[in-house]
Amino acid sequence: MDGPKHAACLPAALSAFIWLAAATPAAFAQGHAHEHGVARLEVAVEEGRISVRLESPLQNLVEFERAPRSGAERRQIAAALRQFEAGSDLFRIDPAAGCSLRKIDLQSAALKLGTAPPDPDGHADLDAELVFDCANGNRARYMEVGLFATFPRLQRIEVQAVTGSTQLQATLRRPERRFPLAR
Repeated sequence: MDGPKHAACLPAALSAFIWLAAATPAAFAQGHAHEHGVARLEVAVEEGRISVRLESPLQNLVEFERAPRSGAERRQIAAALRQFEAGSDLFRIDPAAGCSLRKIDLQSAALKLGTAPPDPDGHADLDAELVFDCANGNRARYMEVGLFATFPRLQRIEVQAVTGSTQLQATLRRPERRFPLAR
């Protein structure tokens, strides 16, 4: 997972995620229960950037929740990771914002991606951070999420979004795909 799109740290987006963590309910900001079928999505909207952070049990994305053991399982993982590399297909931002994908950072202890520590309870997750550079991020009125179409095991996405003027919460259930970034 190396290349120009991937980064171990996204310093410019860090302030947005600190702001998002401070603005969200304590349970969401301090961690969450590992729940199959459910992913958590945090979105931080700034003038020149939109940052997206997804936390999902690995089993939502492939048929198992551990390091791959066979060639078939390695191919499932490779296919799922290719979907994230095409991040602008999974996360489509209102064209009015003029955004393009700049960086992707994938973390998973089970997959040996990034520096994620192993879960002490043995749960395997995939965390993805995507940064979109935007001509005018504040003009984004919505985001469409292509996760349900890509990953059939995923049933619900809990969304927290922070913009320059508001905080938003939404729950997307299959087949919903759009949530607002403005009121």
